[in-house]
Amino acid sequence: LTAAFMGAPLILVVLFSFNQSALTSLPLTGFTLDWYRKLFALGAFWPAMWNSLIVAIFVAFLSVAIGTMAGLVLARIVSHRAEFLVGIISIPMMLPALIIGVAMMSCFVRLIDLPLGLPTVILGHLVIAQPFVILILFSRLATFDWSVVDSARDLGASPLRAFMTVTLPIIRPTIIGAALIALSISLDDFVIAFFTIGAGNTLPTLVWGMVRTS
Repeated sequence: LTAAFMGAPLILVVLFSFNQSALTSLPLTGFTLDWYRKLFALGAFWPAMWNSLIVAIFVAFLSVAIGTMAGLVLARIVSHRAEFLVGIISIPMMLPALIIGVAMMSCFVRLIDLPLGLPTVILGHLVIAQPFVILILFSRLATFDWSVVDSARDLGASPLRAFMTVTLPIIRPTIIGAALIALSISLDDFVIAFFTIGAGNTLPTLVWGMVRTS
């Protein structure tokens, strides 16, 4: 029931996208692909889509790389210190996106004089996606059986080889899941992208502009 409750709005959005009527209401007036044809024919759609994909892929890759290293460190230190650090890392999850967006724009423009663009959007999305990735990987590594890594080291494997052949294969599903979450957070974000992208567009900012004007 919970899964149905959470999934129903997504199913309705997909269903209404094939409705002939421009109004998202029941009953459906007929099946059509015209809305998708108009979307794909829109000149601004493709650059915005590529921008969103570029940002999301970079955010997923960087957040997983940083999150894996952070998780490995947090899982090896004393539990109360790890909990304290996790609490600090989790602060961006509790702050309103508006505050983060305005703060990052002010930092980029006034403090470090960094031109707004896709790199600043990537940095902004890392701030909000990174805590999720670190928490997911830390929760997995906190229950990791480190004796298998110690065995590999005893058998002559270097730290890197032990990580690549033992640790990484075991935590790979968790890494993939964390990367997908970071990807979805980046693709979905509007507020931080709006404040940090400058003159360009991602899909959420493009849609917002179109809804606002027409």
